[in-house]
Amino acid sequence: MRHLTLTFIFVFLYLCIAVQVKAQRNPLGSQFFNNPYIINPAMAGSEQGLRLNGAFRRQKDAAPGGPQTQNLTAEYGFGKAGAGLNLNNDRAGLLRETRIMATYAYHLPLDGADQYLHFGVSAGLRSQRIDVGDLSGDVGDILIGQYNDRQNYFDGDFGTSYTSGSLTVQAAVLNLKHFFKKDVIEINGRETFYTAVSYRIYLTAAGSADFTPLVAYRGADKADNIWDAGGQLSLADRRVFLSALYHSNDIATFGIGLNYLGKYLISGLYNVNTAGLNENTNGSFEIGFGVKF
Repeated sequence: MRHLTLTFIFVFLYLCIAVQVKAQRNPLGSQFFNNPYIINPAMAGSEQGLRLNGAFRRQKDAAPGGPQTQNLTAEYGFGKAGAGLNLNNDRAGLLRETRIMATYAYHLPLDGADQYLHFGVSAGLRSQRIDVGDLSGDVGDILIGQYNDRQNYFDGDFGTSYTSGSLTVQAAVLNLKHFFKKDVIEINGRETFYTAVSYRIYLTAAGSADFTPLVAYRGADKADNIWDAGGQLSLADRRVFLSALYHSNDIATFGIGLNYLGKYLISGLYNVNTAGLNENTNGSFEIGFGVKF
């Protein structure tokens, strides 16, 4: 009877988290403009040299057990190749999920100035656990032990993109493990694919200001696919960035970024729910940073 009660509690907690997060289903805002490598392995090392980027997001009301996401990427471009490391950590209630992906990308130059076709593949491990440190109950229960004793499993992503100065077209197939075995509990809901098109429009002859509209389409497991539409305005020789996006699941994202010396980037984004869901989640903040060597 005790095991049955605990099973019911875990299922109830998971369903509460899943309903809240899947309804929100909002990715890191940094992936759309500042760090596309988060979502597309083909973008790893698309620029020469070393780049480090990080992002942290949590709900505005900071409720106990509320969803949190941390992401850290490192990428290095050398010649026509690129390598990267993508680490993502999600927390929601008692559930913890860590995903570590190593990436190799190839950037094929095409005829014409600044035209490239990019290919990338990521492979690594994903771990899912229950945090017994936050559990009010019997931490030695056999059900918790069985869940936490599960082995880490192999996962991967594949992506491609085309860039030509102003135009960028992206496509990525995500969470490849799901195609082979469907026994994964997704904290943030599983995205199946990502596509995006953006085009930079120069607003001044000297190129000191530009605007980049973007349209994206994301596939979601057991939920409606999502459209994203918006743009980023850059000013003062790309030292200041202002961005806004609307997502078809009734969420809007607003952001500002500062680029110092062309090497150090810090950004802040705010997600707000535009529908009745706003009463439950009250939006979330995201802080991002980047260093380019």
